Amino acid sequence: MKLLYTIIVTLVMLFIITFSLVNTDPVHLEYYKIIDVSVAAYMLIFISFGIGIIFAGFMGIVERFRLSREVAKLKKKIKVLEKTTPNEKLPAIQETKTEETTSKWNS
Repeated sequence: MKLLYTIIVTLVMLFIITFSLVNTDPVHLEYYKIIDVSVAAYMLIFISFGIGIIFAGFMGIVERFRLSREVAKLKKKIKVLEKTTPNEKLPAIQETKTEETTSKWNS
């Protein structure tokens, strides 16, 4: 597994290096006289890719926070329901015993 990981990382790094060497042409960026800069094409692509990864990670964090709040709310609701109906038995999952499992436990 470690060898496979090393091979994949090596191939990705090889792709990044060759991509950088081929795409060195400058790209001129201008935005309403506020931004006026020339950047190598590969840097523009890598920066855009990095910003995309950061944005997707942020969205994942927000979604995880939302789901954890929902789980906490549902756990609280379960506790309230368990307190309001203490005499009722909750349905239990019944396992069917087979000959194989009983012989395994008996020996």
